[in-house]
Amino acid sequence: MDVSTLLLYVVAVSAVMMTPGPSMLLALSNGASNGMRVASFGIAGAALSDLLLIGAVGCGLGALLQASEQLFSLVKWVGAVYLLYLAWVLWRAPTRMISEGYKPTVATGRAAFFRALIVGLSNPKGLLFFAAFLPQFIQPAESVAPQYVLLAIISASIDCIMMLAYALGGRLAMRRFSARVMQWINRSCAGMLVLLALGLSLYRRQQSQ
Repeated sequence: MDVSTLLLYVVAVSAVMMTPGPSMLLALSNGASNGMRVASFGIAGAALSDLLLIGAVGCGLGALLQASEQLFSLVKWVGAVYLLYLAWVLWRAPTRMISEGYKPTVATGRAAFFRALIVGLSNPKGLLFFAAFLPQFIQPAESVAPQYVLLAIISASIDCIMMLAYALGGRLAMRRFSARVMQWINRSCAGMLVLLALGLSLYRRQQSQ
């Protein structure tokens, strides 16, 4: 794979991943409510989901999901319900300023890791996106597996950078704003997760073609 192809992939993936999807909203909320340590576990979980999704695409699961209406619907509704659950959790999460003696007790690193991992794996749009997007950068004349590995590492790395920026933004907001403002941020994230869940429930396979 030549350098120009890699650079084009980096630019394209960065443009897609910087948008505030479920993983980014979780990173923002974790950074604000639970600190950077917990947020880092969530980032690791989301990065692992990227690697697993791209590995699944390389093994043909993306094509299977595209072909099977039942499998697609199952993954879609599981993902939508889980996003609604996360929205409920964020809506009810308590918020306090660091200056008020805040201690991150809302979530553990392990919980944040598995929460982000499940969000990534239960979203069929991510798998279908990689299934439609990655093959355009694969050069058939070369060995395919190393190219998928390279693109997976690049994708996960870019996703980590973007989520770290969101988490740091949440942490900065926690330091600067009042508990009322932080509650508004949490509930805004919850509202956006609800909208993403509704969008996912209306998502059809034909939109990825």
